[in-house]
Amino acid sequence: MGIWVRLCVGSTIGLLAGLLALAAPGKSQDLGQTSTVLASLPPMGWNSWDSYGLSVTEDEFRANASWLAQHLAKHGWQYVVVDEGWYLQNPEAKPGSFRFTMSADGRYLPAVNRFPSANDAGFKPLADWAHGLGLKFGIHIIRGIPREAVDRNLPIAGSTYHAADAADKADTCPWNADNYGVTDTPAGQAYYDSLAKLYASWGLDFVKIDCIASRPYKGPEIRMFSQALRKTGRPIVLSLSPGPAPLDKLQELRKYAQMWRISDDFWDRWKASKQSFPQGLLPQFNLTANWAPYVGSGHWPDADMLPLGYIGPRPGWGKARETELTQDEQRTVMTLWSVFRSPLIMGGNLTRMDEWTTSLLTNDEVLTVDQHSKANRVVANDAKKAVWTAQPATQSGLYVALFNLDDQPQTLQFDWADLSLSGKVHRVRDLWQHRDLGSSKKLRVILRPHASVLYGVAETK
Repeated sequence: MGIWVRLCVGSTIGLLAGLLALAAPGKSQDLGQTSTVLASLPPMGWNSWDSYGLSVTEDEFRANASWLAQHLAKHGWQYVVVDEGWYLQNPEAKPGSFRFTMSADGRYLPAVNRFPSANDAGFKPLADWAHGLGLKFGIHIIRGIPREAVDRNLPIAGSTYHAADAADKADTCPWNADNYGVTDTPAGQAYYDSLAKLYASWGLDFVKIDCIASRPYKGPEIRMFSQALRKTGRPIVLSLSPGPAPLDKLQELRKYAQMWRISDDFWDRWKASKQSFPQGLLPQFNLTANWAPYVGSGHWPDADMLPLGYIGPRPGWGKARETELTQDEQRTVMTLWSVFRSPLIMGGNLTRMDEWTTSLLTNDEVLTVDQHSKANRVVANDAKKAVWTAQPATQSGLYVALFNLDDQPQTLQFDWADLSLSGKVHRVRDLWQHRDLGSSKKLRVILRPHASVLYGVAETK
């Protein structure tokens, strides 16, 4: 198979090279800027929300991060992120009864009853520990300034302002009322500057900021927080949530963030429920098709976390469970995310991994498509099927992803010219199965409902 043998042998090397690119970013030419490129490849990692919701503890986090370092890091997985609520002393309580951990200058701190290494050092000990494993450490925050800080009118660190000067009391997050919005004023910038300095002192590499990318879109706060992170001089990847982020704000998103959500919360469903929440897998095909032309180094439309494996013991939504996606649907998730080049952020509990789920996350031939492909485009996208193609970053040939979106088995067949390929005969390799399928004058595959394939195709000389 020539090209595909070389690509498969070099896939792990390519992923390791990608890690080096993340550690030593290049220079961006996007938007005429010369700033350092963060996340030159789609970030890969694990986030605590799907399995633990508000309630993850330090021991649970360390156990998942350790598993990632041992089993996934060599395949390119790098980030470990503590999601929402790390400052809550009683995350099991109902909203309105939470006990917050907060500094004297109005900034949330890790709850030491859940993160005992924090003490007076915040997350720095945990970040140092993650860095010692060769990983990158991140947290989730809700945009804005704590209501409690505003009610007490606490001082804003490093400034002459106080919390009330920065707060927009008419603005709260629709699903989390713990914070007020931050005004687009010097006082508001000073508060976000104080957060960024704190996070940089902890050694953060990643911040996911929520309630900012949609419902409603908060452009001024995105700009202020992004600028605050840049002022620190520390390379901190900025991820915006939730979606769907507005496509007409593309230039702002590319200027100020490295990742932004393109959908509402995605969970382990093929279709959305009658209430339209959570987001199912099927609608992701149209969303990724819309955003595909705008994927590029340092700018990653994010199809959301991967609800694979065991989701528990205290999920962010629903009851503890094995993922309710079928094995075909799970592979379809990984195929679509990879050919779209979405960030890959695992949500399942890594300490409960089975052989099947591990195989999805460690297939270097598939991960190479996510990390090292280009010209990713949609060839067909309708109610029954989707077809994507992409080019290897440094080789000839083509990646082809075929999806059956129907509830019945389906045969998909294409001439090579339909995929913009010249030549009458092409060799085909199944990247999921690591298997050469031989040469063919056309592409034909029978797919079960909701199933997919990902092929490498090269012209026969």
